[in-house]
Amino acid sequence: MHKKVISIFLTVLILSILVSGTLSPSDKHKNKKKKELNERKGPVDKSVFDRGLVEDEPSPTDILVENGAYFKDTSKRVFQGTSLGYITPWNNHGYDIAKMFAKKFDLISPVWLQILRKGDNKYELAGTHDIDSGWIKDVRKAGHKNIQIVPRIIFDKFTDQDYTKLLSHDSEQRAVQSLIVKSCKKFKFDGIVLEIWPQLALRVDDNILYNLVIGIATALKEKDLKLILVVPPLRKETHDLFSPKHFEALQEHVYAFSLMTYDFSSVQRPGANAPLHWMKRTVEHIVPITASNFEVKRKKILLGLNMYGNDYTPDGGGPIIGHQFLELLKHAKQRLRHDELDAENFFEVKTPSGRHYVFYPTLYSINERLNLARQLGVGVSLWELGQGLDYFYDLF
Repeated sequence: MHKKVISIFLTVLILSILVSGTLSPSDKHKNKKKKELNERKGPVDKSVFDRGLVEDEPSPTDILVENGAYFKDTSKRVFQGTSLGYITPWNNHGYDIAKMFAKKFDLISPVWLQILRKGDNKYELAGTHDIDSGWIKDVRKAGHKNIQIVPRIIFDKFTDQDYTKLLSHDSEQRAVQSLIVKSCKKFKFDGIVLEIWPQLALRVDDNILYNLVIGIATALKEKDLKLILVVPPLRKETHDLFSPKHFEALQEHVYAFSLMTYDFSSVQRPGANAPLHWMKRTVEHIVPITASNFEVKRKKILLGLNMYGNDYTPDGGGPIIGHQFLELLKHAKQRLRHDELDAENFFEVKTPSGRHYVFYPTLYSINERLNLARQLGVGVSLWELGQGLDYFYDLF
């Protein structure tokens, strides 16, 4: 499927803004009782590969019937690169997924924690009420012996003045470093995922930001703890927020880089969430093959894979997760289409609420991205585990 097809779909979507999306009286009488599908759930004897489900244009029926059925041997690992899975407290299914498929992951990152500034050289860790020590024990027990728990941390409710003081004074940075290390020891974490680069990259000098990140990374490393840094992808419309220069300055200090290769499109510019060619170009930009020891360095990159999709409508639309995708898919009458360049699937349906143009991961699209990760020699990071479909994890 070429770009021309997507353009046609987008044109139809835009035109539909100008016309009524409501059902006519005659449409209302055409509703027929649909045949109930016999959906499969839980562990089964064959993987999605053996069941022939990894197709470039899958049928809606196959997805609706099979999405909850996963291979019974959840310890079997297909992807051998480093894999990180994010968990969010607002999506409880992710907690179950992390335990069920723990052996397929090296790093699990619960999105729990925020650093708050409380005064000069005084910082507090918020979000600790979400920490579930019992769940952490369950994940460690279910996973391989080296599985790591590395919660994500952000700097929350910081004013410009707060950032200025943090970045300008060594004593402020030492206070933050101490808080992070002590918290890791207290709650038995193996390190952290730090999200600070996308927020500050355009606002402060590179050397100042290096100093902050390297200081935290060094303090953690001294206690045998890890720092994974969240970094933005390559985008035409913005400055080069994370370049080869940035990577080279940090790579000796940072354990891994969680690369945000998703959200390429938006309601203002509908389309694929993470075109495959763009993901490839982003990795090759950060660590080109001309870089010294590029194969070793690329192992530090965790290619971001979205487990959510987008539902574009005449009113705009927005992100969707697994159960919302399945509800929309019930209205589809044809196989999902795919774009060869983007390597993503999409479909268009009309429901009682109006017209929908839907992009959401499939076994095919995820497998293509895992093959790309193998080709590039990078790992993967999944945002986030509870948003996907259970049978996705046969691929990992």
